[in-house]
Amino acid sequence: MHKTNTGTVYLIPTVIAEDSIEDTIPNAIKASILHLDYFLVENVRTARRFISSLNTGRQIDELSFEILDKRTSSEQMTTLFQPVFSGKDIGILSEAGCPGIADPGAMAVSYAHQHSVPVKPLVGPSSFLLALMGSGFSGQSFTFHGYLPIDKAQRIQAIKKLEKQARQLNQTQIFMETPYRNNHLFNDLVQHCQAETMICVAKDVTGPQEFIRSMRVRDWKANKPELHKVPVVFLLYV
Repeated sequence: MHKTNTGTVYLIPTVIAEDSIEDTIPNAIKASILHLDYFLVENVRTARRFISSLNTGRQIDELSFEILDKRTSSEQMTTLFQPVFSGKDIGILSEAGCPGIADPGAMAVSYAHQHSVPVKPLVGPSSFLLALMGSGFSGQSFTFHGYLPIDKAQRIQAIKKLEKQARQLNQTQIFMETPYRNNHLFNDLVQHCQAETMICVAKDVTGPQEFIRSMRVRDWKANKPELHKVPVVFLLYV
């Protein structure tokens, strides 16, 4: 049971593509923000712009924002949560997508559970789940790996390991890359995976350049997409 004098932590999804609010952000998000005035965010500028774009009528200058990112320590978390222990509800916003999914918001959620603070996740867009839905690959068993190694040799080794895991477990492997390295990762995939292995490329999900396509490696070799500097989720399945 949670302490009755604590506030609630609201996990607030944000857009993963510009100008997609009407298509991807439910009204429940706007309703929640109407009663919140304290937020833990990965990027203050992005968070302020997102809340302003919701047109809730809230005055941005009346809201408080504190940084929660990968550099936030457990000691800082105690300070950040002081308003919660005084009964104030707070919102956690990711830079993009859902807080806690490949995101430092998970630290705050873990801290909340450790201190019996209730957590309220809200519905919103998640790029890798939308990519999985659109891939046609197994949704019964899948693993999200985040980013693969930057070093080319280590990346190739990781790709081969994921392909083996997909085959042995009948499991979809999901991963991503920094947009300016997308083409390098794609080239490694088609060069080092077996010809019959399936790869899904989910580009700019929910955005104006959205492209989701699943093909075998042998077919991708003749149909290489341009992926430079665009958000992409990659899925591998055998």
